[in-house]
Amino acid sequence: MKSVVFDLDGTLADTSEDLIAAANACFEGLGLKKMLDPINDASVAFQGGRAMLKLGLERANSFDQTKIDKQYPILLEHYKKHIDMNTILYEGVVEALIELQKRGYLLGVCTNKPEFLAEKLLKSLGIREYFSAMLGADTLLIKKPDPLHLWTTIDWMGGDRHKAVLVGDTITDLNTAKNANLDCILVSFGPEGSGVEDMKPSALLDSYFDLPDLIDAIL
Repeated sequence: MKSVVFDLDGTLADTSEDLIAAANACFEGLGLKKMLDPINDASVAFQGGRAMLKLGLERANSFDQTKIDKQYPILLEHYKKHIDMNTILYEGVVEALIELQKRGYLLGVCTNKPEFLAEKLLKSLGIREYFSAMLGADTLLIKKPDPLHLWTTIDWMGGDRHKAVLVGDTITDLNTAKNANLDCILVSFGPEGSGVEDMKPSALLDSYFDLPDLIDAIL
């Protein structure tokens, strides 16, 4: 069957504010000020917890890999407790998921977010039920951009590895799709904005209301 696989952070939902709040909580625990801005640093939030900690510590002239290793589980614990304080789905997500299912597509999530956090967030946002499979960063021994992460998601969905599209928001998603020899749609409303056009994906998505027809055209 044909499949549509989604990234999570910056693709289905804007999670940047809650992610950055978790990192800033770590900095404050170290006696520093809030080193990251939820708007200006949104793109680094979607690169993961360690990337946020690294950037903040560098800005504070306090970079130390040992600090990152110690603070990372603290960041995850804070984020788990406050995972949906300010996170919102992008407009039209639910409508698009419902329509795609009506058209016979299998739906899944392939994210570099830790699995337990991705599961918690998808349930909190009320959309977990739409996805036949959900693989996080630690579900396998590998993660995106390794194509096996995407292929395994498709396999667990019951789909065909040659008849699928990845919807994402970053170069990591694009490279994952390329490595898997699949098409990639990048959203233009994520942290990179219209700059994703320079990455030359298979298509750009300006609104989730356009996604079903776009998927039909590709698959």
